[in-house]
Amino acid sequence: QVQLAESGGGSVQAGGSLRLSCEVSGGTYSSACMAWFRQAPGKERERVALMDRLGSSTNYADSVKGRFTISTDNDKNTLYLQMNSLKPEDTAMYYCAASSYAGSLCVRRGQADFGYWGQGTQVTVSS
Repeated sequence: QVQLAESGGGSVQAGGSLRLSCEVSGGTYSSACMAWFRQAPGKERERVALMDRLGSSTNYADSVKGRFTISTDNDKNTLYLQMNSLKPEDTAMYYCAASSYAGSLCVRRGQADFGYWGQGTQVTVSS
């Protein structure tokens, strides 16, 4: 099975940047639909960025559009989330996830459709 492991989280001042990484191991990098989610205390898990690797398309939540960029490395075994112009409201636990579900378009998939998850990495943005 695919295993995901996030890294790169930390504390940063508002306006700063962080790059999160998600290492993929434990099997072939076959999942074509991958995403970054975040969850702050008391809030529901939110999909912030998505990549459809087959279609080479991306999708972002309105709250992060223009500031966050999802990408993969050349070997397609690492998923990244570049976060710029960070705001205090970006503070959350960030998770990478992969979906093998084939019943819907990648862009339409939510939390329940992602079967592989990393352990999460904390991002804290201070004002």
